[in-house]
Amino acid sequence: MATRDHWEGVYSRRAVTDVSWYTPRLARSLELMDAVGVGPDAALIDVGAGASTLVDDLLERGFRDLTVLDLADAALAVSRDRLGERASAVTWRADDVLTADFAPGRYDVWHDRAVFHFLVDPADRDRYVDQVLRAVRPGGHVLLATFALDGPDRCSGLPVARYDADGIHAAFGPRFAKLGSLAEVHNTPAGATQAFTWCYCLRLE
Repeated sequence: MATRDHWEGVYSRRAVTDVSWYTPRLARSLELMDAVGVGPDAALIDVGAGASTLVDDLLERGFRDLTVLDLADAALAVSRDRLGERASAVTWRADDVLTADFAPGRYDVWHDRAVFHFLVDPADRDRYVDQVLRAVRPGGHVLLATFALDGPDRCSGLPVARYDADGIHAAFGPRFAKLGSLAEVHNTPAGATQAFTWCYCLRLE
């Protein structure tokens, strides 16, 4: 997995609207939350959030227990500045998801549109799943997107792993029940298209 310096450099050198993963609104994420019945009482963590506007929309929806985590504090600073006074209602964590200290069962929802496909080492994928198992309560939801099988094989100069929905679910194992999946085509700021796979699961006992 890339170092903190790599991602701090990305967000220090480039405008957030120029990075390939930028989208002005994470509409698909919000649609999936509606589909699984995630409401404002849920404790939600957005992992690898970068400077995305998902947190803005969730605050508008009345969410009161939001954690935004990214390796690069430079990315989180963009979101904090954008939100202004509203930023105080959010827990901001500049942390590595693989080593972060999560309280057991802390979250009802784990959202990741940006991290899992960078884990090309199987040991790192196992550590990630262990972190999800620790942080998400039984009965909680995991909403996760990766590059699809026909998506890019590199991003931000780094190799990535590509998945279909069955591949994502297999990586997570039998302690998660797959509720559904869908495909998304992301249009980058440079005008390219990228194929994504979304998989949404239920954390079992």
